[in-house]
Amino acid sequence: MRKILAIIFTIFTVSMYLNAETVEKLKFGDFENWVTRNIPESRIIGGNKKVLYAIGPTQTIDGNVAYTNKGGSPWATSNVLANVMGVVKGSNAVFPDVRTEGDKCCKLTCLMEHCKAIGIINIDVVVAGSIFLGKMMEPIKSTSDPYSKMEMGVKFSKRPKALRFDYKLTIPEGNTKTYSSGFGKKKTYSGHDCAEVYILLQKRYEDADGNLHAKRVGTGRRIFDKSTSGWIDNYEIPVWYGDITTRTDYKPYMGLIEKDKSYYAQNSKGKMVPVVEDGWADENETPTHILVMASAGSGTAYIGTIGLTLWVDNFALIY
Repeated sequence: MRKILAIIFTIFTVSMYLNAETVEKLKFGDFENWVTRNIPESRIIGGNKKVLYAIGPTQTIDGNVAYTNKGGSPWATSNVLANVMGVVKGSNAVFPDVRTEGDKCCKLTCLMEHCKAIGIINIDVVVAGSIFLGKMMEPIKSTSDPYSKMEMGVKFSKRPKALRFDYKLTIPEGNTKTYSSGFGKKKTYSGHDCAEVYILLQKRYEDADGNLHAKRVGTGRRIFDKSTSGWIDNYEIPVWYGDITTRTDYKPYMGLIEKDKSYYAQNSKGKMVPVVEDGWADENETPTHILVMASAGSGTAYIGTIGLTLWVDNFALIY
């Protein structure tokens, strides 16, 4: 009997060990700390003070200072300081918010940034709030090729099984999306936009000409198309490794990033260049970089459903 009990105990102990998970919280991914930036905009567009928020150690920065990540924060946001031909403008669509007393979270919303120059020229730009692991290259000097202003991804060599976070989503009633880049007429399309969260693992390499390439090692991507009644805690996006196109639960949006929509990163010479995904890596490959993004939009730049709002909190990697 003692031998049988010992065997049962051993099996139980081994099973517990094998099923145990490790949780690695992403730095500043609890969104308790924020940088507040007070930006005086140019007089030609009204001279207002714009408040921009960044994810990092609590502090306040006054003035038109190009932002770089503080305190080792891996997070960047779509909140940016622009300086186009000497005209300074701030844009903010990502905010700290109070989840419960003493507990903050991150609020991302889709909004219309309005700018009136000399009281005559009206410029409207649709901005979908987003956060991502990487850097924003400030100051922004044009609205063309928005991905070239974002350094997407950070160095990473682990193999998590899932991305875990809490979220809440509100999609306004109605069924429209608006396109407005600040130039030309606004356009309205049928169908509301969606929120999106993803984790992508890449193995990157640089060729002799300084071009960056990547193989997709791991993929976890979700589109959220319905409002929630409240917070969804401990939601997990599993990471699938290797070529996932034959999976029954594969969706086209989980595929390789199209070349003309490539994200950017700095090469060994410090130049921002596209990271072109050339194919799928072997399922046992070790990545060199991780990309994590949450967004209040899921489509083309400058298009979205105004008022769509996504709240996120407590990002962690699960092993």
